Amino acid sequence: MSGDELVYRRVFRAPRDLVWRCLTEPSELAQFWGPRGMTTPLDGIVVELHSGGRFETLMVGEHGSHRMVATFTEVIPPERLAWVEPATGLHTTNTLTDLGDGSTEVVIHQRHVPEPMRSPDARAGFLTSLDKLEEHLAHLIREE
Repeated sequence: MSGDELVYRRVFRAPRDLVWRCLTEPSELAQFWGPRGMTTPLDGIVVELHSGGRFETLMVGEHGSHRMVATFTEVIPPERLAWVEPATGLHTTNTLTDLGDGSTEVVIHQRHVPEPMRSPDARAGFLTSLDKLEEHLAHLIREE
């Protein structure tokens, strides 16, 4: 791994199909996408779920907003989802592994990560978005 790569791993107590749905459906993304303190309104999300399709999110917080514009490079339900952000060259690959016990390991591999996104604060913020996903999954499972 080079200096401009990051890898995040998290095991979620949720079936892989549910984790996939949360990562690919705008109504689910709106519930958790972005670090704590930011929200992602449903009308700011575009998911064209196929290779070459658009993936856009608008995160809004106290200190302004951030739009992520990307193109899907790989869509293999429910195991791999990848995109590239043309503005920065950031390439993100999500690999979902069914652990066989009702839980799912998600590995997020980012390449060509811009310097500001490699800072300890930015990395900590990214981890809070995974915390929000974990909380959302727990909420969905309680509802089922």
